[in-house]
Amino acid sequence: MADNTKDQQEESTIEKLNSNLTSASEKIAKNQKTIYITLIAFVAIAAAVLCYVFLISRPKVERAFEAYNQVEINSVGNDSVVAAEYKKVADNHSGNAAKLAALSAAEAYYNMGKYEEAIKYLDKFSSSEPVLDANAMVLKGDCYVNIKKYDDALGCYNKAISKAGENIQIVPRVLLKEANIYDAQKKYDEALKCYEKISKEYPEFEPGNGITIKAYAEREKARLGK
Repeated sequence: MADNTKDQQEESTIEKLNSNLTSASEKIAKNQKTIYITLIAFVAIAAAVLCYVFLISRPKVERAFEAYNQVEINSVGNDSVVAAEYKKVADNHSGNAAKLAALSAAEAYYNMGKYEEAIKYLDKFSSSEPVLDANAMVLKGDCYVNIKKYDDALGCYNKAISKAGENIQIVPRVLLKEANIYDAQKKYDEALKCYEKISKEYPEFEPGNGITIKAYAEREKARLGK
């Protein structure tokens, strides 16, 4: 009787072990299945990305630059024709080539006196290169000056200064533009601040019209009764 009880206990223990092993095996199998599914999904995503890069994205980029370069090569100096051709590239393509085309179109429109069209295409432009981005913002400010939207122009010039950092070719030139706007608005104290900043931080800068920055500053002081 005792042997039977012992045999039953052993069988019960073995059944439990078998049950646990079976359960563990099922879990491992399920985990393996999940891992396989995850790996397959990862491979599928990687393949899709590679296909996009090599079959779609790269050819699109190449076509965009090819279109841009064709305008560069065939440009004949006629701003109207140049603007129209760059406009096509900017409107029909994407990426850096389209952005550069937008900037070139804006420059052509500016030269034609079509300042609002120039602004439209400058809005399509951006660059991670600070000097290029700053100069584009200066051009946008110049467009606003020409349509007498002085506050918008000042906003653009301030952004240009921020983007340019301490660039000695850009910042003093933009400060001079700001001073001219403040003069037009009869804000002589603000104009004086611009001239004094140029004089202090960029002493080598000269406007190039025979008048020194110091002379401009003295003029503003006279207007302010200083």
